[in-house]
Amino acid sequence: MKKLWSLFKESLNSEERSYTTGSIDRAIVLLSIPMVLEMVMESLFALVDAYYVAQISSSAVATVGLTETVITLVYAVAIGISTAPVAIISRYVGEGNKTGASSAAKQAIYLAVSVSVIIGIAGWWWADDILIMMGGSEEVVSKGVGYTRVMFGGNVVIMLLFLLNGIFRGAGEANFAMRALWIANGVNIILDPILIFGWGPIPAMGVEGAAIATNIGRGVGVAYQLYILTSGRSTINLRDGNWRPDWALIKKLGNIASTGATQYVIASASWIFLMRINAGFGDDAVAGYTIAIRLIIFTLLPAWGFSNATATLVGQNLGAHQPERAEQSVWRAARITFYYMLLVTAVYLGLAPSLIGLFDTDPEVMKAGTTALYIFAIGYASYGYGMICIQAFNGAGDTRTPTFINLFSFWLLEIPLGYYMGSYLNWGVAGVTTAVVISETVMTIIAVWFFRKGKWKTIQL
Repeated sequence: MKKLWSLFKESLNSEERSYTTGSIDRAIVLLSIPMVLEMVMESLFALVDAYYVAQISSSAVATVGLTETVITLVYAVAIGISTAPVAIISRYVGEGNKTGASSAAKQAIYLAVSVSVIIGIAGWWWADDILIMMGGSEEVVSKGVGYTRVMFGGNVVIMLLFLLNGIFRGAGEANFAMRALWIANGVNIILDPILIFGWGPIPAMGVEGAAIATNIGRGVGVAYQLYILTSGRSTINLRDGNWRPDWALIKKLGNIASTGATQYVIASASWIFLMRINAGFGDDAVAGYTIAIRLIIFTLLPAWGFSNATATLVGQNLGAHQPERAEQSVWRAARITFYYMLLVTAVYLGLAPSLIGLFDTDPEVMKAGTTALYIFAIGYASYGYGMICIQAFNGAGDTRTPTFINLFSFWLLEIPLGYYMGSYLNWGVAGVTTAVVISETVMTIIAVWFFRKGKWKTIQL
């Protein structure tokens, strides 16, 4: 226990360390602990936010569910863009080129801010149309349009939070990424009840207050990230050199980011179509499905911590010309994630009704949420294994392979199957979630097959 505690503390300190030598298991643990803690805080916020919003009404939960289904496209673009600095910066760090790593970080910031401005203007202008497109009722549209506008209008903080954390991960400094999300979501959790229900001179803002709390919290997190990146405490120093655009480097980042963003947009867009199908089953079905998704996120994001650690290990070891060490890191991380997801599956299969009931006791909402949670749990472990392989491709800078895998699994399989089983066969939420499990299991099989072929080891950046 003493050794484990010592390793835990070491993973959270700010010392610069190499992940291209020594024990692979130790490297996975040192990188994964702060990434898992980072994701735990992100998922905890999602649950707390769902809890407070559920106190308003089922239509408020439906508003959040419909809006966040679309806003996941912004998250998808942000995560996709962040794959570029992870891949390139980890290569530079593996080579020992800190100047190149810092230059790549600056150009990535230009790219992210430009994209977020376009998304913000479009989302603010067409907020009500977005809710209508998603099948929201008149009540949801009239009461939720403010929430949608604020979330899209402030997407720059979402974009930068993900991007700058991608820069930290590429540098192997997951501890800074963890602290940024803890600060952002800690502020968010404190502000949520104050802005939603009102406190003293602060009026109750309802569901719109949840969006404002989110943007303020993430803005504080971004301020912390920029402080670290300009204070000399990180391997990446934004104060070194100049900020002139490097169009060749921006193009290189853009090539990786475009396919990376497309990869995640494909996956996220499939969830939009599935939510649209669920909207046809009524607001209670949407609310139950939304709560189930929040619970899934709560346990899935720690697994994302392992997969993000894998991407960093792959990038740095390829940069150090050690492809076999990179591959070993992936298989070991995949096994850890698989066992973790099996444990979560057992919890969901045993406690699904009680977990849904913590958020909403409406019988119809509980029925939809419990059904979704039971079925999601069936394919949970295999999906965790596939996540690791997908992130390994991204860490190598091969964002094209996961893009094609996602295109087939989600758009050509999951969406048609979800409509057929949910609407045509009239299975409702059960049909949609069954389609998810089938398609993600297929995705895992394909990802493992391509990874074993080993072409990712030859990618040049």
